[in-house]
Amino acid sequence: MTDTVGTAEAAKPVRLRRRIPVRSPHQAAKNTSTRRIGGPFAGVPWALPALALVGVLLVYPFLRSIYGSFFEDNGFTSSFTGIDNYTRLAEDPIFGRSLLNTFMWVAGTLLLPVVAGLAIAVATHRMRRFGGLAQLVIVLPFAISGAATAALWRFMLTTDGAVNQILRGVGLDSWAQSWLLEWPQNTISMIVASTWQATGLNVILFAIGLRAIPRETIEAAELDGATGWRMFRHITLPQLRAVTVVVVGMAIVNSLKAFDMIWVLTQGGPSRSSETLALTMYREAFRLFHVGYGSAIALVLSVIVVASSWLYLRRQMPGAKD
Repeated sequence: MTDTVGTAEAAKPVRLRRRIPVRSPHQAAKNTSTRRIGGPFAGVPWALPALALVGVLLVYPFLRSIYGSFFEDNGFTSSFTGIDNYTRLAEDPIFGRSLLNTFMWVAGTLLLPVVAGLAIAVATHRMRRFGGLAQLVIVLPFAISGAATAALWRFMLTTDGAVNQILRGVGLDSWAQSWLLEWPQNTISMIVASTWQATGLNVILFAIGLRAIPRETIEAAELDGATGWRMFRHITLPQLRAVTVVVVGMAIVNSLKAFDMIWVLTQGGPSRSSETLALTMYREAFRLFHVGYGSAIALVLSVIVVASSWLYLRRQMPGAKD
């Protein structure tokens, strides 16, 4: 009986278990992504509104400016002139003065607000009681709009303004001048006014960079005897390189497109002597209705902004060269 049961059990077919392949998490995620609707292009519909907005607000106006720069357009009639608008740039003394003023703005913005912001941030960084208050006072002008800042400085820099009255009050009558009526002091005066407003943002950025420097690095440098100028040159300044790249890059772009400060203070005068490229482009295109010539100036300004930013970032960021 036992042998019969054993033989029956042995005669039953052996059911083999199917081996389930083990997949890695990477393979599982890959297979899951391929089963999604749309595959790797599933996110394209979500990006289309942003791409359309950029195209309408940035790409189309830029391409339209390039196209319009080859025409003489006064708002009513338009005729193809080829590169005549660009040859006119080389012969126009107003364009030459605007280009010079623009480079003066770039140099002044890099020399004054950036250096002043760095110096104030470093000087107030270790002040325990009044450092934050001093930074707050410097930052407050940044909260004022450019037009309001220009109106304030116009009150100060006119011939009978506050600056000349103070100079005459302390016996410095020979120093009183027509600050906004002669070149180049009108451009320099506006750069100083812009510095008063722009320094606050640079103080904020440099203060953030100073707080990000590891305390261990400072203590190690102090143990090695680094103090004062040596500490700033060999420790602080290299640690602020990333912040400096951002600050200088923003300063270059903002100085190249300076408009509101100049328009409120002088409107580019007298005799268009204080215009920058941005102001000349606006006057030619929207005031004098030389749309084609204004488009050519706008294209030159765009090329200068992009080229200067690219060259600066390429020089400061070695990874961008690859």
